[in-house]
Amino acid sequence: MAMTLRLSEEDERALAALAEAQGVSRQEATVRAIHEAAERRGHEARMTGASARARARYADLLDRLGQ
Repeated sequence: MAMTLRLSEEDERALAALAEAQGVSRQEATVRAIHEAAERRGHEARMTGASARARARYADLLDRLGQ
């Protein structure tokens, strides 16, 4: 699927600098940034879930430690 990406001048400069720093095209830098953001989002969701499970599992212990 093709997509047109409209960027402000500031965003265009940032993308050009990112692409240059990575030694890739602006398109490749955009794709990499999307993948990295999606990976971070998935990691955050997994960590939030793991934290919630740990808090539930050790709630009594955490309460005793807090006293």
